[in-house]
Amino acid sequence: MKITADIVIVGTGVSGLYCALNLSADKDILLITKAAADENDSFLAQGGICMLRDEADYEPYFEDTMRAGHYENKKESVDIMLRSSQEVIGDLLDYGVDFARNEDGTLKFTKEGAHSSPRICYHEDITGKEITSKLLARVRERSNIKIIEQLRMVDIIEKNGRCVGIAAQYNDGTMVEIDAKFTVLATGGIGGLYHNSTNYPHLTADSIAIAMKHGIELENIGYVQIHPTTLYSSRKGRRFLISESVRGEGAHLLNADMQRFTDELQPRDVVSKAIWRQMEKDNKPYVWLSMAPIPKETILDHFPNIYKRCLEEGYDVTKECIPVVPAQHYFMGGIKVDKYSKTTMDNLYAVGETACNGVHGKNRLASNSLLESLVFAKRAALRIAEEYDDCETLIPEIDIMSYCGCDKDYVKTVRDAIERKQKENE
Repeated sequence: MKITADIVIVGTGVSGLYCALNLSADKDILLITKAAADENDSFLAQGGICMLRDEADYEPYFEDTMRAGHYENKKESVDIMLRSSQEVIGDLLDYGVDFARNEDGTLKFTKEGAHSSPRICYHEDITGKEITSKLLARVRERSNIKIIEQLRMVDIIEKNGRCVGIAAQYNDGTMVEIDAKFTVLATGGIGGLYHNSTNYPHLTADSIAIAMKHGIELENIGYVQIHPTTLYSSRKGRRFLISESVRGEGAHLLNADMQRFTDELQPRDVVSKAIWRQMEKDNKPYVWLSMAPIPKETILDHFPNIYKRCLEEGYDVTKECIPVVPAQHYFMGGIKVDKYSKTTMDNLYAVGETACNGVHGKNRLASNSLLESLVFAKRAALRIAEEYDDCETLIPEIDIMSYCGCDKDYVKTVRDAIERKQKENE
């Protein structure tokens, strides 16, 4: 089977959707996803999305981002993200995203760990779902954009050192050749490589493995973020995230003796290490998180879904502590891209968590992920528009069945590479 498009985007999270919306309406755009269109980590984001409040906030916000990233961030990328944030939030409002408001109608901001001031727009504790669902709705309204679900990329198609499309496979084994002038990889994170993760298990670093196969440069693949607070469970499967905003609003971490043992508003990696040390001291597989310092009305208004989920697990967070444990959460490394999200292969772009533009450094600052994904997805779209007319169309001659099964060892290949890098970093 063969499909032809002007641009193919692999992934339907915020970066893939927003990239599609910023491409010209006269281009034939195809979005594919290996699961359902709404089964991606963008839908799971709880806390919010950062925005530069004003010029006075620039230096503090820049410093907060750099400090969280252990000053390994690429300064130019951080500057681009901060300077673009107000435009992105404006776009989201135009798309119908319903951020929390003050009584006078202005945007309401919250604060999370490692932020020096409130600068995070949010919608209850399901900001990712609010943003991604609105972007998906706008994409479905565009006649030039098509979404194919349950179609998994197994490789890119390369000709003369240029990406000219992808090979994909349906669940029934049917192979599909998708020819396109430009390809955008927006396949998300690496949570499927881990037993304990906040990610969907089908996010198995496919793009990273494909990049390794084709000699496309990677960067910082040993930098994997552990989120300090997920709801403890002895059951296998994806862990439920307890948003950073909960600690930003005043929640405390407690040991087995119900005593505070760390500053809850430090960067995530620092808090995660403190929790692991305390778990070893207590000889328990979790520590306690107390929301007692947060007014009940704030919990019900700002964190209704966390409240509901904890109730389902048998905990009333307005009356008792909940057990929490760190879990794999985010990938700061990925496919190396420039400030326009272009990879080291011609006609191939990467955006979102699967890309590494240097914004996050060694550790991501809370609520920078949605913003970074959107900012650089738009930059990819605008650069593709600039290059499109000068790009020659190359139609490959391939045996599509030769690509069948070529992703067999992807998971092990990427896991081994990440573990090697992590040991080198130690």
